[in-house]
Amino acid sequence: MAGIRMDGLAVAGAVKIQVAGGVAGLKEDGKVPCLATVLVGDNPASAVYVRNKHRACAEAGIATRDHKIPADVTQQELDGLIGRLNGDDGVHGILVQLPLPDHIDVFRTISLISPEKDVDGLTPASAGLLAAGRARMVACTPLGIVRMLDHYRIGIEGRHAVIINRSGLIGKPLYHLLLQRNATVTTCHSRTTDLAGICRRADIVVTGVGDRARFTLTPEMIREGAVVVDVAINRVDGKLAGDADYQGIIRKASHATPVPGGVGPMTVAMLLRNTLVAAGGDGV
Repeated sequence: MAGIRMDGLAVAGAVKIQVAGGVAGLKEDGKVPCLATVLVGDNPASAVYVRNKHRACAEAGIATRDHKIPADVTQQELDGLIGRLNGDDGVHGILVQLPLPDHIDVFRTISLISPEKDVDGLTPASAGLLAAGRARMVACTPLGIVRMLDHYRIGIEGRHAVIINRSGLIGKPLYHLLLQRNATVTTCHSRTTDLAGICRRADIVVTGVGDRARFTLTPEMIREGAVVVDVAINRVDGKLAGDADYQGIIRKASHATPVPGGVGPMTVAMLLRNTLVAAGGDGV
């Protein structure tokens, strides 16, 4: 019997409705939540991501400011823009779209964002607060993963979760979120020995490698009834796909996310949620 397809579009849709309600409440008090985006260069994929975020904001009633910056911008010029956005009381959230050009220091750039406006949850202050269990802003993809697990009533406490990703965007914040929910968490990466064996012992597998030429999560790598969350984006034969062999995985897993239509929509929904919180609204 096939497992349950975890529908990120449906869950994200429910979150967006809740966010829209919170935004409407703030507007009644005279405050319009506003997200400022910063896109450096002309990366086509990044441009699509930013457009999608603006569209989602509009649907939820969140105002946006779109800053498109030439690829040859200097570090000092970019620093100045972020400083101005930090000081603008009409802007509640700041999102710098990654990746940035090679001559831009990503850590320095993200670190300049005011923690109160860090809707991506990526500043050192946000990361430190998350590690201490006191985060106000949490990276959107990990937050979306936990929200989806909760929606499908998948227990986290006492479960063994394996994360195949150690980035500051996904793996590290997700580690802390799951640990705070009393999971036993194993973080794996490209140098992990016996990755397949570790995955087969897991109740929950979150995979985010993003290189199908190098890695595919196959049914043989998970135990019967495991939960599989696929965060990766690849192109396989011209189509979007994740790390997992979804058609094979779904016949063995109890729950699994598809790509597309799984974690991606949740990431955008959590960005809206974080912007609402940054504007003074309640978390949803």
